[in-house]
Amino acid sequence: MSDLSLIEAVKAGDYAEAEKLIQSGVDIHQEDEQGWTPLNFAAGKGDLPLIKLLVESGADVFKVGRDRRTPYMIALAAGRVSAVKYLAEAEERYVGEKPARAERRYCKAYHLGDLRKYPLWRENRVNWKNSSDDNGSNNGDGSDHLNDDNVVFIHQDFTVTESVWHNENILLDNPDDGWREFCANALDFKVPSDLDLIVPNES
Repeated sequence: MSDLSLIEAVKAGDYAEAEKLIQSGVDIHQEDEQGWTPLNFAAGKGDLPLIKLLVESGADVFKVGRDRRTPYMIALAAGRVSAVKYLAEAEERYVGEKPARAERRYCKAYHLGDLRKYPLWRENRVNWKNSSDDNGSNNGDGSDHLNDDNVVFIHQDFTVTESVWHNENILLDNPDDGWREFCANALDFKVPSDLDLIVPNES
């Protein structure tokens, strides 16, 4: 029996052989030369029955190869929507310490007038920088007038800036639940999830 027999069965899409090998006690975490496990390959193929078999048989959903990608990340890159959904749920169910997922950096542009429709809107100018087009009318402290047609940015944490940079020229730095609700309902603001951005590749 090859040391990579389970990987070969998964690559061939042979569920019966994979199940037989698992039941015989083959190492479910066997690795190829790149450190990929059977679950990595099943994730890349988007083979949901095999993914479920491996996960339910104890495959580590956070195990990475040399490329440092989890099975979830591999399925995401391959556009395997069903696999991404299942593996995300499997990661959530995982008992024990989970690797931290990086916060998605995101901002969306709006006219300031749209934000000023929030009944409790208050502009607190923090960390204000001179504009690149400073012609003398900007004092660099936010004392220049911003009108309703100015473009501003709501960021992933619901702070608002006049600059595209997250921590520069801040207009709102203390978002509360009311503001978050206003952003979601009135402005249709939402940080896109991985599934919002995925390019599906399912047969």
